Formats: sequence, structure tokens, C-alpha cells
Amino acid sequence: MAAEQDEKFLEFLIKSIVDNPDDVKVERKVDEMGVLLSLKVNPKDMGNVIGKQGQTAKAIRSLLRIVGIKNNARVNLKIEEPEGSTRGPRGDRGERPRREEY
Repeated sequence: MAAEQDEKFLEFLIKSIVDNPDDVKVERKVDEMGVLLSLKVNPKDMGNVIGKQGQTAKAIRSLLRIVGIKNNARVNLKIEEPEGSTRGPRGDRGERPRREEY
């Protein structure tokens, strides 16, 4: 039971903040590095999960670490990018190129 508390906690938390709670899926994997929770949500809910400048995702990861510490486990969160995402490759934030300094 204690081993699945992190998974249940994450599922409860995410379902509370998204508009499509039926689309929330959490997968749990355990290896020598600790526990990895993979989260999949509806593409329309990604903004709610990530938050402005990633602050919501950062807060969720902090809470999961606390749950992990309580159960003597290292818990990490991977937020799966939905298919058909408009975001480019890692590092491409849609920023304008910098103007040359003269």
C-alpha cells in the first residue's frame, strides 16, 4: 500500500486541477534510481499541469519528493508530451532570434 501512495497522490492532485480528469493516466516504474511516475493528460490540460513558466509542475515535483521521503523512496515525475503538440524540439521555445549587436 505505501508503495502506491505516490501514484495515488499524483493522480488525485492532477485530476483536481485539469478540465478532463478522465484522460489522466499515471504509470509507475521502479528501478535502481528510484520511482518514476509518467503522467499523461489531455493536450488541452497541459497548460494547467505545467503552469506559468513551469511553476505548477515544479510545485507538483516538490510535493512528490516529500511523499517519497516519507516512504524512503526517490520519486521523479515525467510529464509526457501529448501527440500533435505544437512545441518544437527541446530548446525551441518559439523565441524570436536576437538582434545583432552593432
